[in-house]
Order: sequence, then C-alpha cells, then structure tokens
Amino acid sequence: MFDWLKKKLAPDEPGAEPAPEVLGLRLGGGFELDPLKLSLLDEQVTFEGAASTQLVRAVGRVILDESHQLLRFYTDDDGFIQVLLDGGTTDDCVAEVKLWYFYQTRPIDDDPAWETLLDRELVQPEWTLDGQRFTKAWDNTRPVAMTETTWLKDGSRSETDQFVMIYERPLVGAEVEVLMVAAEEKIRHQRAERSLVLSTGIDLTPTDFKFIS
Repeated sequence: MFDWLKKKLAPDEPGAEPAPEVLGLRLGGGFELDPLKLSLLDEQVTFEGAASTQLVRAVGRVILDESHQLLRFYTDDDGFIQVLLDGGTTDDCVAEVKLWYFYQTRPIDDDPAWETLLDRELVQPEWTLDGQRFTKAWDNTRPVAMTETTWLKDGSRSETDQFVMIYERPLVGAEVEVLMVAAEEKIRHQRAERSLVLSTGIDLTPTDFKFIS
C-alpha cells in the first residue's frame, strides 16, 4: 500500500541528478574575475591572458571523503574554478576556492608508460615547469586517487579516474602559484584513454569573482 511513497523517495535514475551549484556558479552560467587581481599577478603566474568574463561549460564533482568534496566549474577560457567544500554543499561550507588554467595535456599511449608515470614520475620532490621550480606540497609518496563525475551542457555525464600530485611555489607577498599534475584515465568504448594533464592555479577570495548569470 506504500509503493507510491517508496517510488517517490527512491533515488533518481542515473543521469537525472542535476549538476551541482555553489556560490552562484552553475552549468551554463557566467562569472567575472576581478581585473585588478589578474593584473597584479599577470607578470608572476604561468598562465597568460585570463579573461575577466567567463562562461561555465561543464561541472565536475570529486567526492574526497564523507565530509569533503571538490566542485570544478570548467569555462570557455580553457580553465576552471575549483571549490573545496567541507561538511556540506551550501555556500557556508566553502573552505577554499582556486582558479586553474590548463598548461599541457600529453597522451599516454601504452601500459608500461602509464605504470611508470604512476609509480615513479608523478610524485617528485619538485617539478620544473616553464622555467619555474615548484616544490612538493603534499607528504604522500603515491599520487592521490580520485574519480571525477562531469556534467556537460548537453545533459550527458562522464567519469574520469585521476591520480594527482600538488606542487607550489611562492609569489610576491603571501600569494602562491599551485601546480596540479594529474594522470587521467577515461574508459571509452571499453578502451582506456590516458593522459598527463598539467594545470596551474591561484587562490581566490570571495571578492575576487562574482557570478553574473
């Protein structure tokens, strides 16, 4: 007699869950970066020519543990805003916000190269990129494994396994530039597609950006 209630409370079918939102950031929406922030860091950071106005083309979510998750808002400017949530999914649970830009993506063509990347290359005491030295920011000796679910504007979703290490270097004042080195694996048509993805990022404060739509 309670079948209707069970059906109402049952979880949504796969693909029905909407893309997550926070701080006004959402799939298909837009935001503006503080041009003063960008100009002050322009000569110091690796990425160049960041657009002050950007549109969100995809949204990713990584569940880190029971209390923490990452939301990534991928833009039309070849980068993304990453939001770390602690203890919930509302704005008051935001613990950290970073702006990232992709630097390089390199395909990994065979299993031996993939295993070597994970076992010996990805985690190093330091990493040199564009003539700058980034030092290891985490204490782990193995890359951190995570799975990202990504929502696209056409309504589709995908999953990507990632093995990540973080490096950083100081900038002028208290600012730092962060380097994320990620080995990524996605299964397409029962075949693994693998790549090494390098991205650099900076911290954002609540006044460094605002959503516009």
